[in-house]
Amino acid sequence: GPPGSGKGTQAMKLKEKYNLAHISTGDIFRAVIATPSDLGNELRSYMDQGQLVPDELTFRVLASYIDGHDLLKSGGIIFDGFPRTIPQAEALDAALKAIGESVDYAINVEVPDENIINRMSGRRACIGCGATYHIKYNPTKAEGICDTCGEALVLRDDDKPETVKNRLSVY
Repeated sequence: GPPGSGKGTQAMKLKEKYNLAHISTGDIFRAVIATPSDLGNELRSYMDQGQLVPDELTFRVLASYIDGHDLLKSGGIIFDGFPRTIPQAEALDAALKAIGESVDYAINVEVPDENIINRMSGRRACIGCGATYHIKYNPTKAEGICDTCGEALVLRDDDKPETVKNRLSVY
């Protein structure tokens, strides 16, 4: 589904219900960006402009993440926001085949662009712990302050309406 369509929300529900490991490319990208590095700078250059991260870079980051975590101990893996292109799907199939695994299901989430723009522009993220809220649908107890850790909330660059519109047109 497109950026902001609720893939992460639905993935978390499926994760809990079916005991799955959850891999969100967006979360992984933001974590890489948060740690100063050439790779983080490369990712930031695409994401801050609302562009899709190229397939080769996406797969390189994802493969590195998977290599560093033992994810197959759970009941399986749910990928959130990946694959989003045919080459990514082919690379995932090849990587899974190499370890005797395969994709069981693919889910596409469809949401009108206007709804996505409204959802994302109202989303706020905690600079401390990464928790997310929405000013209308999931507000904090104290405006602009994280309920979990007390740090400030921000509108991420990739949630700004102009960036969201660009991300949707690229998607």
